[in-house]
Formats: sequence, C-alpha cells, structure tokens
Amino acid sequence: MTTEPNHEARRQVLYWRLLAGVFAGDNQPTLEQASAGIVDDLGLPLAVLDPGISIDNVVQRYPDMRSEFDGLDFTERAEAAEAGGTEAKAGHADVQTDADADATVVAADAGADENPAVLDGIGAADVRTAALVSKLLLNVFATGSGQVSATQLSGWQSDANWLRRCLGEEAGSVHGVLTGLEGELVSRMRLREVLADPHLAAQLTPSMSLIEQLLRDKHNLSGVALANAKRLIRRYIDEVAEVLRTQVQQTSVGTVDRSVPPKRILRNLDVDRTIWKNLPNWNPNDERLYVDRLYYRQTAKRTVPARMIVVVDQSGSMVDSMVNCTILASIFAGLPKVDVHLIAYDTRALDLTPWVHDPFEVLLRTNLGGGNDGPIAMAMAQPKITDPKNTVLVWISDFYEFDRSQPLFESMEAVHRSGVKLIPVGSVNSSGHQSVNPWFRERFKALGTPVLSGRIQKLVHELKNFLD
Repeated sequence: MTTEPNHEARRQVLYWRLLAGVFAGDNQPTLEQASAGIVDDLGLPLAVLDPGISIDNVVQRYPDMRSEFDGLDFTERAEAAEAGGTEAKAGHADVQTDADADATVVAADAGADENPAVLDGIGAADVRTAALVSKLLLNVFATGSGQVSATQLSGWQSDANWLRRCLGEEAGSVHGVLTGLEGELVSRMRLREVLADPHLAAQLTPSMSLIEQLLRDKHNLSGVALANAKRLIRRYIDEVAEVLRTQVQQTSVGTVDRSVPPKRILRNLDVDRTIWKNLPNWNPNDERLYVDRLYYRQTAKRTVPARMIVVVDQSGSMVDSMVNCTILASIFAGLPKVDVHLIAYDTRALDLTPWVHDPFEVLLRTNLGGGNDGPIAMAMAQPKITDPKNTVLVWISDFYEFDRSQPLFESMEAVHRSGVKLIPVGSVNSSGHQSVNPWFRERFKALGTPVLSGRIQKLVHELKNFLD
C-alpha cells in the first residue's frame, strides 16, 4: 500500500531551507538532503536548489518551467499568509526592513501548522510552488560574500526583475532593499578590471548603482575601461530619458493668451460650453436644442519663453537626483518656449547650462561627493532671474547646510516673494529613502512651498502645471 506523502511537511522543509539560506547565510546538510529528495520526487531539476544558477538559465535549460515562474503570484500568497495570522520572525536587519512582505509569505507558510484552515487542500502542486518560490527568493536575497563577477551581477539583476514581475504593483515595497543589495554587489566587483575587458564589460547591465560607481571612479579610468564606462553611462541615460520623455511629451508650453480670439475651427469647438450656453433654446415640444451661437476654446499661447533654473546638490548621496534631474532638464530644454539653465554645486557652483541638452556631457563634468554651499549656488542662480513671474526655480538637495542654513533660506524666501515659482525637491539616496533637513522642511511648508518627495514623477507634474 502506497502512503500519500505529507505535503505539509515537505513544503515546510523547503521554506525552512529558504529561511536558513537568507537569514543564516549557510547550508544546513539535513535540509539540503531532504530538499533534494523532495525536488527529485516532484520531477524538478536540482538546478532549482542552486542559488548560483539564475532563473534565466533554468528556463533556458528547461523551457517548460518558464510558464511556472511566470505564473507565480506573490500578491495572492501574501493575502493567504495574512489570513493565516503568522508573521516573519527573522532578525537579519539588512533584509528584514524592506523585505517583510516576502519574509512574511515564507514564514507564514513555514509555520502554517498553527492554523489548519490555511493548510486545507495542500497538495503536490503547492509543494512545487514552494520550491519555485524558494528558488527565486534565494537567488535574490542570499547574495553571499566575496568578489562578484560581471556574470553574477547580470544574473542577479535578471532574477530581481523576475521578482518584480511576480510582485506586480507591490514591487515598490521592496524597491529600497533591492537597490541596496545591487549597490552592495557592485561594490564587491573589481569594476576597473571588468571594464578593461570588453567581453566582461558587455555583460554589465546599467543601473543606478552601477552608474554611481562609474561616476565616482571615472577619473581613475582610461583607455578601454573609460570607453566602456562611457558606453554604459550613455546607455543608461538613453533608457531613463525614454521613460521620462514619455511623461513629458504631452506638456503644452505657455499659458493661454486670452487677448487673442479663438480660431473658429472644428477641433477648437467647446461642445460642453456650447450646449450649456444654448440650453434656453431647448424646445420641449420637438425635443430639440436650437443653437444660435457656437463657443470655441482659446488656444493661443504666450510668446515669452518660460525660464527654468535647475539647481542640483551633487554632494553626498545625491546621485539619483543628479542623474534623473539632469536628464529631465535636457528633455525640457528640447521643448519650444522653455529656456533651461542648469547649476550643480558642492562647495563650489558650476554652471552647466552650455551642456544642458546633453546629460551625458553634464554628468562627466560633475564631481560627486564633498560638502555643500547653497549660498554660492544661489549667487549664481539669482542673476538668471530676469522675469520672476515667468521663472521656475527647482532646487534639488537634502538641504543640510548647517551654518549656512539661515542665509540660504532667506535668499530662497526672497526669490519666492519676488514671484518666482520655487520648487524644493528632497534628495533620494541609493536605497530610495528620502532624507531632508527638518529645519528646512518646516520652513518651506510655512512658506507655502512644501518639499516634494524625490519621486521624479511629482516634479514632472509640478513643472507641467507651471508651463501649461
């Protein structure tokens, strides 16, 4: 008589192995042996247990498994875990803070025996899913130690993308930890040696963490290594620019000039206003609306160019803001009727306006790190304000000015009072966490110009509102 396998126990073995791999960082022989037996019995390849083999490699070797990985739905599993009423009890601080959603799923499944309702109907398919989930999470979160190769980094980036797809709309909840893990992997690479080898450099996938390292190290590169670094930076800029350009492309520049009569053409016809204004002509007997006047939308734009002055703090952890806002400035500079000026500063200010149309050249001219002196940047920006009512000043910084805080804020307040549209934008570090000096945050709020979060989408929205 054949005994039905205990699917509950088998699934728990796989998840306890996952927890040991992520939070303890080592292999447990008993769990490894038991997991190998389970995977073999399920008809899965042993590659599923090897975190050194990427998901892409697995599905390349075993094409039938692609649909299974594509079908993983972490949202449904998180809801089931919440219903089970159990929580992750892991103490790995580097991962736990931003990966609670994933750890909760794992721990809830592993300890689900406390809630029989959650276990009802568990079968071989659930154990198989547990094996695939374990594979994906181990690949992403168990990054090990020691030197990292270009192939390993590329594989990890691919696995992280698999996880993002599985999480769907919830991917934002682990953005910070994934960015942090990627930055750690990049820092463990012998990047200069990789860049000097065209074959290895070609395996690198540009990301913010990698671009940050390249910008910080660009002065130490030469020859083939420098050429490969520039290629990666330009490739990343082009990818980000494509995304931002999509958000900006609908921007209409200039405000409507009410003094210019609207063109009486069909596309300018204001149907809603025409109906509303002619309602007194409604004839209830024949149920018809008689229109004796047509109304048209005014579309004439002002001819005075709007001036946009973008000031970016390039000190400390301002890399994300520096890269994104430099690209964004170049996109707006390409629009008609927008005069864009770009200033970067640390302890000195640098006018990058001549290169504002080429973010690649701008980034190569910046020097990340060091201190910051906001008043010096303001001294360079103020002479550019010739028409306050038609000028927007975007200031991207964490605003940690220390003894220069009061003079910088007073000059910003004066600029705002003159009629300039002031948009302070908080910094975003490589982990995606905003850090803004509370002293400035409170005063900007009282001034009626609250600090925007570092999300570039909000800045795009504010600029579009000003330019429309």
